[in-house]
Amino acid sequence: MAAHSAHQTKWRGVCLSMRRPWSFLLVIGAALLIAETSGCSHGARQGMNRPLPNLQEPSRILADYQPWFGDRKHINVGYSTMDPNVLRNQIQRARNMGIYGFAVDWYGDRRPFEDRSYALLQRVAAENNFKVCLMYDEVPEDNGTATDDALQSFDKAYRNYIGPEAPGREAYITYQGRPVIFIFPKRGRTNWDRVREAVNQWENPPILIYKDEPPQQYAHDFDGFYAWVHVSHRTPPDPHDWGKEYLETFYRRMEQRPGKIIVGGIWPGFDDRKASWSLNRRMDRRCGQTFEDTLKEFHRHDDPERPMPFVMLATWNDYEEGTQIETGISDCKSQVAQQQQQQQQPPPEQQQPQ
Repeated sequence: MAAHSAHQTKWRGVCLSMRRPWSFLLVIGAALLIAETSGCSHGARQGMNRPLPNLQEPSRILADYQPWFGDRKHINVGYSTMDPNVLRNQIQRARNMGIYGFAVDWYGDRRPFEDRSYALLQRVAAENNFKVCLMYDEVPEDNGTATDDALQSFDKAYRNYIGPEAPGREAYITYQGRPVIFIFPKRGRTNWDRVREAVNQWENPPILIYKDEPPQQYAHDFDGFYAWVHVSHRTPPDPHDWGKEYLETFYRRMEQRPGKIIVGGIWPGFDDRKASWSLNRRMDRRCGQTFEDTLKEFHRHDDPERPMPFVMLATWNDYEEGTQIETGISDCKSQVAQQQQQQQQPPPEQQQPQ
């Protein structure tokens, strides 16, 4: 959307083919792009077919990026995020989709593989005129180390990736001249007052954007909040719950935060059964309908008088939690094939005994 907002261009709604997963533009407000089969949702096939809004500062699409593939601690997805050719290819594909940049999961020195992977990604992004930024993952344990880890990590981020001497710093995402850092909270009980005091000494203090809302005593330390894929907590879990209630609550609360930056959220689904930490949580892609519904919810709450500067797509390549859009946003073909296979099987009374 960002690159095309100045033109009253109409995009024809198209469906995403799993055979040609990159033959589409994922442009917010222009078209809904799902899957090229009879299983596509009606809204996805129709598309939105309307001109792009002529906003001075349109929402830019960020996609959350997992930098750990190739590390033996994670599943094998067929590539390594330490391969420059893979990164160049991903950047080109993301750009073709209309994605502005990657927000990259990052743990500081706690995870050296991910840190090296991010350093390489920022360098390749700078060479290819693409954008990246950090999503700092808080220490998960409440063992008293969270604040020190955050201070050390942010200092490293400034020296290596953000500050005036950092290589490839031109690729780092900024908003109104300030670098953007997303915060993914865990249970570490970080003292964000101390972190904010430290980063305010930077040449350009960063914009800190927290998932959902922080503890009340630290709300003043953050410049904004972002939505994130929310899986049903019902018992038993409802895989068809695509996060409507969560998103409505998030956007409604954000209306009461007029001085904060709000980042909307869109996602295709969720399925963590491949993850070593699996809790057997699922959110069906519903043949692209989940992506479509979260996108519509974003549009419904994006106030033209106070437009959201970014929308977070969760995720580019989290195969372990089944949120990846790198391979497409619909599971249409697999569902249709499964249905056809079931239809071809003889009824139970005609099946031969084993």
